Amino acid sequence: MSQVQVVPSIYIQQLWDKVEKFLSDALVYSGGEYDVEHLKQYLVQGNQTLLIAVDENNVIHGAATVEWGNYPNERIAFITAIGGKMLANKELYSQFEDWIRQNGGTMVRGAARESIARLWRRAFQFEQRYIIVEKKL
Repeated sequence: MSQVQVVPSIYIQQLWDKVEKFLSDALVYSGGEYDVEHLKQYLVQGNQTLLIAVDENNVIHGAATVEWGNYPNERIAFITAIGGKMLANKELYSQFEDWIRQNGGTMVRGAARESIARLWRRAFQFEQRYIIVEKKL
């Protein structure tokens, strides 16, 4: 059975070669604010958290990064990158939600392209909350 594991920041360097591809593939769809090397720095510094999906043989099949946002009424786990089979099924997603709750989280949020938004609405009951628009100056 696969499970979600949190990677402490002190182990990012040891696991980086096993998760970098998952995260760099995810960042292809980001807005370009930072690349995978910047993400690694955020993880090492503890500004974001790395979670991995591993099977019974401890093989990594997916990775996600989360940044916490604290607001007066919510503690939000914002998914900054997700790749591979990190949330491939309801069991892994349930473990992910449990981790968020155990860390004081009251909400999970992420920016997603339309195909992923549809998938998460259907599979995990996500709601479309915002549409983000921008203009580079």
